[in-house]
Amino acid sequence: MDVIVLGLMLLSLTIWLGLLCFWGQFWRTDQQLEVTETQLESLPVVCAVVPARNEAELIPTSLRSLLLQDYPGSFNVFLVDDRSTDRTANFAEGVAHAVGKPQQLHIISGESLPPGWSGKLWAVEQGINSASKFAPDYFLLTDADIEHDPGNLRRLVAKAVQEDLDMVSVMVRLRCESFWEKLLIPAFVFFFQKLYPFRWVNNPNNPTAAAAGGSILIAREALEQIGGIQVIRQALIDDCALAKAVKKSGGAGEQGSRGAGEQRSRGDKGDKENNHAQCPMPNAPYPMLSQGRIWLGLSSLTRSLRPYDSLATIWDMVARSAYTQLNYSPLLLLGTLLGMPLIYLAPPICVILGAVWSNWAIALTGILGWLLMTFAYYPTIRFYKCSPWLAFSLPAIAFLYTLMTLDSALRHWQGRGGAWKGRVYPSSDNL
Repeated sequence: MDVIVLGLMLLSLTIWLGLLCFWGQFWRTDQQLEVTETQLESLPVVCAVVPARNEAELIPTSLRSLLLQDYPGSFNVFLVDDRSTDRTANFAEGVAHAVGKPQQLHIISGESLPPGWSGKLWAVEQGINSASKFAPDYFLLTDADIEHDPGNLRRLVAKAVQEDLDMVSVMVRLRCESFWEKLLIPAFVFFFQKLYPFRWVNNPNNPTAAAAGGSILIAREALEQIGGIQVIRQALIDDCALAKAVKKSGGAGEQGSRGAGEQRSRGDKGDKENNHAQCPMPNAPYPMLSQGRIWLGLSSLTRSLRPYDSLATIWDMVARSAYTQLNYSPLLLLGTLLGMPLIYLAPPICVILGAVWSNWAIALTGILGWLLMTFAYYPTIRFYKCSPWLAFSLPAIAFLYTLMTLDSALRHWQGRGGAWKGRVYPSSDNL
């Protein structure tokens, strides 16, 4: 028995060494939008699209932050009222007048949901269609529960323009105030980064693609090149689906040894002129053939207002889409249910068993594995300004997330998967 336990612990330890050394340095929090301040040399036209369904409580704060952006260029906000019953649109109109910018806000009454669309993406589609009359260079896709730092849009645009990116998104700082938020929310970010290492996402030669839906800046031409929002119209994890479509449009992972600089400069001057002639845009410096270049990072200033005060609210948030993340695959679910205990629970269990059995080889390897895990988790804990001791709690947190994933599968099999804002969405092949 000792040999089996030691073998499992050595396997867990090997996995952690591999994750730390070879998995895109996912555990680091160095991919941040606010790391450096940049100056805008040009001012693209930007239109924000905000789908809102019964957000009267949060819309005054979130919309105010959007209308008070310090972006000096042309900027309009299109709020799509997705058939709210709590006077969301009235509150939004009041905010615009209160800050003296009613001309920048355009409220759209959402149409009934057609078959084959998720509610949020149908609202986004309507907002984009309305905003297109301004011929924007970029769309800012954001949620009604996001409070934007005054410089967020300026930084997003500067990042996109200066680095020739088709899409820039940031995982906003999630609310982390209650006990359950402090225990589970940093881990949510940690697991997301492990699933989609940001350095891999930001590498144009790596096929890994992801985005964070709370704050996405996407070039209009890039969106048009992939076929618009309708290509992901049924996706529940719509941000990552959009990122995948954009990056795939540039042939990510198929460039071999070609560098990013060569990709951005492909095509001679004549080709660019021909492309501009076919797709006229209002400002010459911004239109270009989409290269599929995306960037994803963290934001320390722009934040989510959505509260998760209880275990139940966080549980529902995770269970809503966890099985979707596994592509509704029973085999991937089985792998998750076996892999999570091996990776996260084996180290502390081996510490206990090694002490009880007086087998110090098992105990010491368990301690080493636990320390590696804690070392990997600590940067996220520090980013969220939580107690350093919480970094040692990752095994228990991972156990809870494993149960949430299992519950997500059970909900799917019972026809309750993907429930959100009073709607339940079935699985789709294109998720």
